[in-house]
Amino acid sequence: MAESTRIKKPRRLSLVRFNFEGISSAYWKKCPFKPDRVYGYLGELAIMGGHCVVADHPTGKIYSGYHTENFIELSYDEA
Repeated sequence: MAESTRIKKPRRLSLVRFNFEGISSAYWKKCPFKPDRVYGYLGELAIMGGHCVVADHPTGKIYSGYHTENFIELSYDEA
């Protein structure tokens, strides 16, 4: 993948949102993430490269094993 098209991995302990672009609507129905929610990116799983742990910001519920590439770090203005 070219450097200009590579998705940047969120920084550990940053605020992120789930990126629904390119995700089928069938997956959306099973997905626990909501478009208007903010999640805390806790980091990538050491034993499952490319998968991460995130926490739902308002509830504190932890989600693990989801693809890191599906999360976008929020900018300062978005956070």
